[in-house]
Amino acid sequence: MPKTHAFRPEDTKQRVGSSYPEPFRAVCASRIKHVLGDPAGLSQFGVNVTVLPPGQASALRHWHKREDEFVYVLSGELTLITDDGEEVMTAGMCAGFPGGVENGHHLVNRSESPASFLEIGSRLPDEEGFYPDDDLHLKMDGRKAVFTNKKGEAY
Repeated sequence: MPKTHAFRPEDTKQRVGSSYPEPFRAVCASRIKHVLGDPAGLSQFGVNVTVLPPGQASALRHWHKREDEFVYVLSGELTLITDDGEEVMTAGMCAGFPGGVENGHHLVNRSESPASFLEIGSRLPDEEGFYPDDDLHLKMDGRKAVFTNKKGEAY
């Protein structure tokens, strides 16, 4: 029987919440990610369909040292918040965030309905993430996220 390569996002593994340490988890506690890159066998970049219930954010506002990120809104309304201000994004709109650009960004669902978006990003095993609004720093150790405060102390 031939191997099938096609699948539906709703049939993939879901990750609910985030790996942020306390007290940072609440902003993404109900965020749902349908992981698409892993079942497709991808290793160089990640692909997810993320669903944000009302009041939830995609992440804390952040930027990456080297990783690129791209988002494409599939449904609903999201507010993109960056150092440059706020922009409303609706289905069919997209945005990209090049690695090394020190412009913290995230998406927030301020509407009364769930919203979803496709996210694509690099998977660098030694990446760093910076959080301008929070005392948090990310250092990837392979595929494991290691969070510290900005002084380098573990949570």
